Amino acid sequence: MAMAAEQRPNVVFVLVDDLRWDELRCTGHPFADTPHADRLAKEGALFRNAFATTPLCSPSRASFLTCTYAHTHTVTDNVARDALSHKLDTWPRRLHEAGYRAAFIGKWHMGNEDAPRPGFDKWVSFRGQGECNDPVLNVDGKSGRTKGYVTDLLTDHAVEFIRKEAGKPFCLYLAHKAIHPNVVQRDDGSIVLSQASEAEQFVAAARHKDLYTGKPLPRRPNYGVVPKDKPALAEAPAGVPTLGPETGTDDATIYNRLRMAKAVDESLGRLLEALEKAGELDNTIVVFTSDHGYFYGEHCLGPERRLAYEETIRIPLLVRYPKRFHAGARPEKMVLSVDVGATALDLAGVKRPAPCHGHSLLPGGRERDAILVEYFSDTVFPRVNKMGYTAVRTKRWKYIQYRDRHGADELYDLAADPYELKNRIGEAGVPLAALRKRLQELLTETGGQPAR
Repeated sequence: MAMAAEQRPNVVFVLVDDLRWDELRCTGHPFADTPHADRLAKEGALFRNAFATTPLCSPSRASFLTCTYAHTHTVTDNVARDALSHKLDTWPRRLHEAGYRAAFIGKWHMGNEDAPRPGFDKWVSFRGQGECNDPVLNVDGKSGRTKGYVTDLLTDHAVEFIRKEAGKPFCLYLAHKAIHPNVVQRDDGSIVLSQASEAEQFVAAARHKDLYTGKPLPRRPNYGVVPKDKPALAEAPAGVPTLGPETGTDDATIYNRLRMAKAVDESLGRLLEALEKAGELDNTIVVFTSDHGYFYGEHCLGPERRLAYEETIRIPLLVRYPKRFHAGARPEKMVLSVDVGATALDLAGVKRPAPCHGHSLLPGGRERDAILVEYFSDTVFPRVNKMGYTAVRTKRWKYIQYRDRHGADELYDLAADPYELKNRIGEAGVPLAALRKRLQELLTETGGQPAR
């Protein structure tokens, strides 16, 4: 049964596209200017071991919304799944049915059409990936081109929703287009690929176009290291260059992504200001996170995600709610994208969906000894074509089992080798059998197909 209205917290959930876990000042970036994310970390909890269940946009977004793995909600890739996405049992929809006013603002991307989905009183979205400047927005079922920078425009709608709904329990789900590359949408609704260079497709707000110029980019020790013992990556498909230092994400792209992220942090500041002005800040669960990470040349990979390495499965996760999370908390437990909605429903006193693969983020909640990460083959990016996998990660070990490439499995000792440079799959004395057993148990617990 839902709590009385006056006891129920508001929920403001901010999802950034492709933001790495280490691209905020509070998570260790040396120069990223992110004062508002840093404020959340100072006044709330920064989860140090947060992960996406699938490092790919559409499956990850569906997992955030449904609190389930992709093998359950079946949004397993980025192809159009318009009809399915209208049927998802989402936690904002459950809050709405329990009396919350709910808004979805931003990138839906489970299906390319932009029509309103069930469970939202306010709807602002766009087709597919969306445009950075002067986008075509669907506002409550009516589409039209709107002048301005997309991050700012989405924030305008979000702030207005907070202002109007203050005093009533509300749920705001803001899914930024940033920091994804730009697309071009014609007035007839069709979408065409941009002909710009990789770096130019990441379009920052004009006010940030020169931000960070001259700052030396941080590099992880596995940057530019050619994979020697990763069979799944060793042989490039036809037409795809062999991995080497030149195949990593170029500097110009990284700078432009960081510049796009600056507008996202400014957006977060506006949301916090709106909540303060409405007198709702301390009665609101504010969550800031990302759908997955991105490669910046680690293992010579990039620009890409999809694979099970730390750079893409780790996500930033900041939660501010002073009634339940202590200021400056730094939880070490392993948490997942599916935990966010489960926690919001628990705090609102609303029944979780069944099945629900999420655990509570609250202090004292159940801790995992291992997490499951999965990816399903697609043909969009040739390098990872037919490279579906399931992976199990414990605090020390990671085992990656490829579904379609026998003899390509990988095993890493994260304590001794946090950058995953030495595949220990064939060595004696490693806990391979135990990890395979735990992988199977996690699949069984969540209703997935048996591991091979």
